[in-house]
Amino acid sequence: MSTPESLFDAYHQDYQQLIGSVRTKLEKDVPEQRGEQRKATLRRVEIELDEADDIISQLESEIQGIPTSGRSQYTTRLKQAKLDLNRYKKIAKDEHAQTSRANIRFDAPRSDDPYDERANERTRLLAGHQTLSDGSRRLENSTRLALETEDIGADILVSLRRQREQIENTSNTLNQADASIDRASGTIHKMIRQMHKQRFIIAGIVLVLIAVVVLILYFKLIYHRR
Repeated sequence: MSTPESLFDAYHQDYQQLIGSVRTKLEKDVPEQRGEQRKATLRRVEIELDEADDIISQLESEIQGIPTSGRSQYTTRLKQAKLDLNRYKKIAKDEHAQTSRANIRFDAPRSDDPYDERANERTRLLAGHQTLSDGSRRLENSTRLALETEDIGADILVSLRRQREQIENTSNTLNQADASIDRASGTIHKMIRQMHKQRFIIAGIVLVLIAVVVLILYFKLIYHRR
């Protein structure tokens, strides 16, 4: 069964991979690119930042299930993740603004060279392919998160079912114990009544024996006097 700590670690690992990809694009790729290629890379950065934002939401959700005694280290990691995300969002925003000011798409002179047109077309195709790949990867991550959530829900249902069975078994045991106590109590009452009867019978027998002895002694005394 997955725990909030293990899920937090898994989401945080996915987040680190995304932020690493964003860092590479913003710090290495974008500064060296121009035109459509630069814009395509920035679009991919936006997609990855949105995906990282979703993972942050998942981290905030999972941290609520972690016991307070061990939550501090996870809270620190979450705060750092938020700081990194906001920092790269600002960098991406500045890069977009710089690209817009440069007006690369409309102000750059068009080349009549067909080889340049093919290169631009190839760049756009690559950018589109990369965007589709990013979308597919994001969909896979969402599917994985949904499956993990479904597994957690199934585990919770199984645990609740077991607890219900235990409660029912305990209730049945208590009912059987009550029935046994009632039967034992009835048996004890019968034994007490039987004991009282036996005492009365024994007392009667003793009285009869005493009377017989007295009578015997009486008749002996009379006989001796004669």
